[in-house]
Amino acid sequence: MEFFERPEMPDGRPPVFHKHADAFNVLMAPDIPPGDRTSLMGYLPARERHRWFRSMTSSQAIALSVFGNLKLYGFLGILNEIYDEDGRPIFGKEAITPENFQMEYKVDSLGEPRPTSLDGLIVGKHPVAIECKLMETEVGSCSRPHLRKRDSNYEKDFCDGTYTVQRGRTKRCSLTEIGVKYWNHVPFVFKWKSDADLRPCPLRANYQLVRNLLAVSVPCEAMPSGTGHVVLVYDERNPAFQDGGKGYAAYEESRNALRDPERLKKCSWQQIVCLIRGEKRLSWLADQLEAKYGI
Repeated sequence: MEFFERPEMPDGRPPVFHKHADAFNVLMAPDIPPGDRTSLMGYLPARERHRWFRSMTSSQAIALSVFGNLKLYGFLGILNEIYDEDGRPIFGKEAITPENFQMEYKVDSLGEPRPTSLDGLIVGKHPVAIECKLMETEVGSCSRPHLRKRDSNYEKDFCDGTYTVQRGRTKRCSLTEIGVKYWNHVPFVFKWKSDADLRPCPLRANYQLVRNLLAVSVPCEAMPSGTGHVVLVYDERNPAFQDGGKGYAAYEESRNALRDPERLKKCSWQQIVCLIRGEKRLSWLADQLEAKYGI
């Protein structure tokens, strides 16, 4: 219990590790040698860890526990065994290897002050971005409508959630005003128009998925083709990602708005863990995932 911030949590808050003990939030082989431990944690350097990486409900921690260990021990190929309802590999046709898989990949092609960081990226002719969720109540919405009057950038950047010119700006999007290029590319990837008012703004609730889709659609060094797709990985027990939930709605709305709906797919942690259970050499990982997450 000395590794946790608060040993007793009467308010039901998920257990959170101390900063110096955050590695304990990542599942590791019982007999992992020091070099492998360093390699595993190195896939997600401390500077890239989210504020709540130390929480036992962190989607970033389960992503490192699953994808990091599959990369470390050479089992990423099992992801190619997950198919969509049309019989196509969800994670793409190309073989997934430790060499072409990266975690927390920074995208610098969208003009963002703070570049988009993809939870996972499979580099190749047709790249695949992986967006991981666990207990989140939504996929990830735009921050501009959530600014408060006490925020230093409120007067300049606040948006009311519509794609309209407002607050004396010259652009319909608060982010476009500061040079972010989302709306330069949106009409080529989605059916949404960039030269007309939209109420509400389609990026308001779908922001994270749209940003990831644009990241694999705009050519850059790691993704020269610009013909990638996104896989949303979620917990199928989470009401937010079931019919009627905000995550489910964001996925459906984004997919239906795509010019090519096949560029957005989804996969549950349960599907991935099912394959992990089929590998005897990963039985320890399957056991730990069940013990910690009930998956």
